[in-house]
Amino acid sequence: METTMFAYPEQYSPTAIHPFNYSPPQTLTWDIPFTTIDIPKRNSPPSLSSTLSSPPRRQPQPRRRSIGDSRRCQLLEDFRNNRLTSLELVDVQGHVVDFAKDQHGSRFIQQKLEQATNEEKDMIFAEVLPVAYNLITDVFGNYVIQKYFEFGTLDQRSTLVEQLHGHVPALSLHTYGCRVVQKAIESVPSYLQSEIINELDGYVLKSIRDQNGNHVIQKCIECVDPPLLYFIIMSFKGQVYEMATHPYGCRVIQRILEHCTAQQTDILLKEIHFHADQLIADNYGNYVVQHVLEKGRPEQKSRIIGVIKGKVVALSQHKFASNVVEKCIVHASRHERAALIDEICSSPEGSILTMTKDQFANYVIQKMLDIAEPSQRKMLIYRIRPHLAMLKKFTYAKHIVNKIERLTKSSSSGSPITSPTYF
Repeated sequence: METTMFAYPEQYSPTAIHPFNYSPPQTLTWDIPFTTIDIPKRNSPPSLSSTLSSPPRRQPQPRRRSIGDSRRCQLLEDFRNNRLTSLELVDVQGHVVDFAKDQHGSRFIQQKLEQATNEEKDMIFAEVLPVAYNLITDVFGNYVIQKYFEFGTLDQRSTLVEQLHGHVPALSLHTYGCRVVQKAIESVPSYLQSEIINELDGYVLKSIRDQNGNHVIQKCIECVDPPLLYFIIMSFKGQVYEMATHPYGCRVIQRILEHCTAQQTDILLKEIHFHADQLIADNYGNYVVQHVLEKGRPEQKSRIIGVIKGKVVALSQHKFASNVVEKCIVHASRHERAALIDEICSSPEGSILTMTKDQFANYVIQKMLDIAEPSQRKMLIYRIRPHLAMLKKFTYAKHIVNKIERLTKSSSSGSPITSPTYF
């Protein structure tokens, strides 16, 4: 037991607190026990108990950089900071991969490859090839691979296609890999295209549903000979409605309607016509129907127009279907267009006024006024003109009011617009 001596200051002495008590000595002795605590030093070896309770942590070791790494970083840094006045492809030999993975270095290689000699391309390619797959999926390296598909020799492109073997489905879903696959498809000969796209057999629908993969399928349809696309077309069998109402699938169907043979498109068109009622009013399906009206054969357009007939007023007021009605008016035959416009003109007066004020249907009326035959245009104006003053109060009707006023002024020099004659 150890003792510690304490001396009170004068103002806190016991005599100051208790002046009438006895006078204690000026120095008090208190007995305070001390407990010894072992605190290990930072560099002392751990005790046996601490070793058993928790294993020692391995301290991270700093990465040792070789002289080559240092030179690599210095060369790239000098280039990035404009310390090198003139740099050529031969100067980056040994550092190609580092440049390819850097934003500025990748752009440098891309620009140089466009004008490079075959010897320079071979020199760069020798360093690119061993890490080709890694560069394909790199945010900047993928552009270097694309440049080789675009400007490389046939042997270099063929070698890169070999690097894609077994990886095409996965790369098609990759953010950067899908770009390389697309560039390969549009840059290589037909026999190499076949090697690439055949790997997608069995993965077509999965690729179409993917935000990256759908672009690969579209590129196949745009660049590959239709006979090689049979497996893509057959993947749609029984799936057309689902794909047509999909944000990516509707795009692929439109590419098929543009680029494939009549025999191939008929497989899809059968299902499109079967589901036309639903597709017309669908968020994405309406674009497929519009594409049939724009690119389809006359008999295919007539089948779509037949679905529209009798429902022009109702469909014109629908956000998506109204677009289809407009396309019907534009791409219909002269006889079919007259029938559609006559359906509006012969409808109750309240219906045409409702269309004129509607946020979607007013565009249908405007389109009819633009391309109708003179006699039918007069009939439309005759039905709407008595209500122009009232229609000026409605936001969406103002466009039609202005159009009718312009048409009326332009025709004032000729025969006036009077009540149309019905036959």
